[in-house]
Amino acid sequence: MRLTRYTDYAMRVLLYLGREPERLCPIGEIAQAYGISQNHLMKVINDLVNAGFLASLRGRNGGIRLARPPAEINIGALVRHTEDDFDLVGCGNCIIAPACGLTSVLDEAMAGFMAVLDGYSLADVLARRPDFSYLLNPVAPRETARS
Repeated sequence: MRLTRYTDYAMRVLLYLGREPERLCPIGEIAQAYGISQNHLMKVINDLVNAGFLASLRGRNGGIRLARPPAEINIGALVRHTEDDFDLVGCGNCIIAPACGLTSVLDEAMAGFMAVLDGYSLADVLARRPDFSYLLNPVAPRETARS
């Protein structure tokens, strides 16, 4: 299975925000850090907000952050939300599909793939490797609030 760019961006956003789960982060900062289109990222983020993975605050000091702790964000649930086609092969148009034994094998493989993802939370993924901040594109320093 190959995950879509949409899922890739969704996972990148969660990983980025998971480093500092309580901090409100501007979308532009994430786009710059990964070197990806802010417009594409905004679509993904809007969807993740609507699905309850992220929380957003509008306005001058607004931004996005995780809607719940990283330990409560399941990777399998995220992938199920962002992917819309889990068929490994387009068996629907095949004339032997009703009698083919490969269909059930592929279904079993997909179930195994998703079972592995279901076994991990965002916190688990973040804990598997050291901090990756040094790999991101440099981000301009955050402005501090003026009194």
